Amino acid sequence: MTAPLPAPRPRDPLRIGNSSGFYGDRFDAVREMLTGGPLDVLTGDYLAELTMLILGRDRLADPRRGYAKTYLAQLEECLGLAVERGVKLVTNAGGLNPAGLADEIRALAGRLGVGARIAHVEGDDLLGTRDWGEGVLTANAYLGGAGIAACLRAGADVVVTGRVTDAALVTGPAAAHFGWLAEDLDPLAGAVVAGHVLECGTQATGGNYSFFQELPDTPGPDGRRPLLPGFPVAEIHADGSAVITKHPGTGGAVTTGTVTAQLLYETAGARYLGPDVTARLDTVRLTDAGPDRVRIDGVRGEPAPATLKTGLTRVGGWRNEVVFVLTGLDIEAKARMVREQLGAALARRRPAEVRWTLARTDRPDAPVQEEASALLRLVVRDPDPEAVGRALSGAAVELALASYPGFHVTAPPGKGTPYGVFEAAYVDAYSVRQVAVLPDGTRLRVPPGPLADPGHQEPDDEPPLPPPLPPGRTRRAPLGLVAGARSGDKGGSANIGVWARGDDAWRWLAHELTADRLRALLPETGRFLVRRHVLPNLRALNFTVDGLLGEGVASQARFDPQAKALGEWLRSRHLEIPEVLL
Repeated sequence: MTAPLPAPRPRDPLRIGNSSGFYGDRFDAVREMLTGGPLDVLTGDYLAELTMLILGRDRLADPRRGYAKTYLAQLEECLGLAVERGVKLVTNAGGLNPAGLADEIRALAGRLGVGARIAHVEGDDLLGTRDWGEGVLTANAYLGGAGIAACLRAGADVVVTGRVTDAALVTGPAAAHFGWLAEDLDPLAGAVVAGHVLECGTQATGGNYSFFQELPDTPGPDGRRPLLPGFPVAEIHADGSAVITKHPGTGGAVTTGTVTAQLLYETAGARYLGPDVTARLDTVRLTDAGPDRVRIDGVRGEPAPATLKTGLTRVGGWRNEVVFVLTGLDIEAKARMVREQLGAALARRRPAEVRWTLARTDRPDAPVQEEASALLRLVVRDPDPEAVGRALSGAAVELALASYPGFHVTAPPGKGTPYGVFEAAYVDAYSVRQVAVLPDGTRLRVPPGPLADPGHQEPDDEPPLPPPLPPGRTRRAPLGLVAGARSGDKGGSANIGVWARGDDAWRWLAHELTADRLRALLPETGRFLVRRHVLPNLRALNFTVDGLLGEGVASQARFDPQAKALGEWLRSRHLEIPEVLL
């Protein structure tokens, strides 16, 4: 069957809200968004690299599962409300089994007596299509929004997808509403940027925000200040521009700062590659459009790459950890003692990987015992569960009366747990068969749109920097006094977005915070490749640290496995800052 022609382009903006940024987000958010103000579409993002591994293990236990069960429970109380209010629901909660979740929602609608038309998108699951190597549990291509658009044009009230890009939950509804074609690159790019702002829910409205203490304490309808930020809404226009806002009376705030922070989250350079379009982040313009309203415009688009990113997950082996508490004097000597003792005990069957980390959280002459204590963390990994199970826990427990003074651990060592590995592969976009399964059961093939020449890739040239600040007096102070940051993970790499709070701060930051300077401020990044990307319109720098997170979040390679606090560590570091900025 061929795709129906796009609908005429209406002029009214499309109001798209978000109700979930991850699997486990606020359960009541669906109801809050449906009742808090006018909406045309409500999206829910439930998938992440770690989530795909979790769903893969669910599917192993029961082939009928593999989707986010929470979404079904949310619709139990809200499906009728959405249909009554004419709000379309679009979600990637289908995970590894979008058809299964669509069937469950169909059955739920029948039980509730709700006349909802359900559709789903499939084709992202590539597990059985080629040899991915040993132990791969899931293999899913990141699809765009074209399948979602086809379902909505066919009259769907609910669209369920598997692994699509987070922004596809917005580009699909926008393309259906405005009648955009695959060749409408600039409007699609604008929708991608709006979708990226919405995808992590309350991170756009003040959640996890560097300057959280400066957000306004606006009372809600009951006169009290809401403790949690409200979820974001994008009012998208026919040209792809958008206004980011939130329902009135909800907590948090929408400012150019909160939107900038989210734009820098888990991105890198000027070109933000996606299956719908390549969005140029260096063309984004943000404008304050009133209280809790930020306008996004000027976004330019380029053809999508000729390949689709495919996320692969597998069980990497088994891990275990013990955290020893070292209190008072002679911390280094105590750490050396237990390392030697346990090392000798493990020598009979040494795990494949043994990693010790000493965190000097102690301080001298502490009035509280916990403040007098340091933490010595041991993490072991091995393909054999026995090597990290009883062999470790028994050896650690046997030291209880035979090691350093004050010996104790934060928790008894256990049996060990499996850990996962994420990696990205890239496949020819034309080799992936995306299918929209419409409400009447019709299966509609959705081909890719215009793609870039696979043999040609434009370089991300660094744009001209602003003129530096003139020399003047400096003071040693934390970077966070003049810059915000947000950080996150992409596979084994971390990203740190840093933005300046004003034009003068940007003139200083752009010249001061080089890749080498970042390595010096964050010594843990020193042995990794650090790339710097400049985004002048946002007064921002975006850094990627390749390999810092090992084999991805599920492998738990470091203390902060998703690099969520890496940016805040950077902001806490002291350097010489011009006094005119302080």
